[in-house]
Order: sequence, then C-alpha cells, then structure tokens
Amino acid sequence: MLLDQTRFETDVLGAAGPVLVDFFGAWCGPCRLLAPTVEKLAGEGYHACKVDVEERPDLAERYHVTAMPTLMVLKEGKEVARFVGVQSERTLRQALARA
Repeated sequence: MLLDQTRFETDVLGAAGPVLVDFFGAWCGPCRLLAPTVEKLAGEGYHACKVDVEERPDLAERYHVTAMPTLMVLKEGKEVARFVGVQSERTLRQALARA
C-alpha cells in the first residue's frame, strides 16, 4: 500500500508494521529508476511511502537526507535500515522482512 506523504505522521509513523520510505526528487534520474520497484512492493501489500524532498523538506531535514534516493525502513516510528542510491528489489524485501 502506497501511503500519503501529506499524512506522514499518522500513516507512516503510526503504522503497525514496517514502512519503506523513499525520499526522492522529481529531477533525480536514479530516483526515477527506483520508482517502479517501490511501487511494485507497495502493490504487493508492503507499506511504502514516497516523499518528494521538494514538497516535504521538513521530513528530509528531520531524517538527515542529503542524497537521493534515500530509502529507509521505519518500524514503530524508528529507523531500522537506511540505503542511499538505487537498491535491488531483493535488498528492499530483505530489509522489510528483517524489520
């Protein structure tokens, strides 16, 4: 399920299980390459949220995002994994399973 970045506090931080958060920029080529993977995982029932750093600079600053794409797995509002750059579907699945 792809969660809404405008409701980050309730939908992401309040989620019962792990959430994959994709910090991206619309101008970022690697982010565009990664987008289908995140959307596929969301379509398979994993909780995921895409955060546009230009629309939500507050979240990028809060989570110390300095490069795109940055992917985080949050569980109960706490960061349990972080990746910078394009990642494989397998890597993201493993991180979500471990959380």
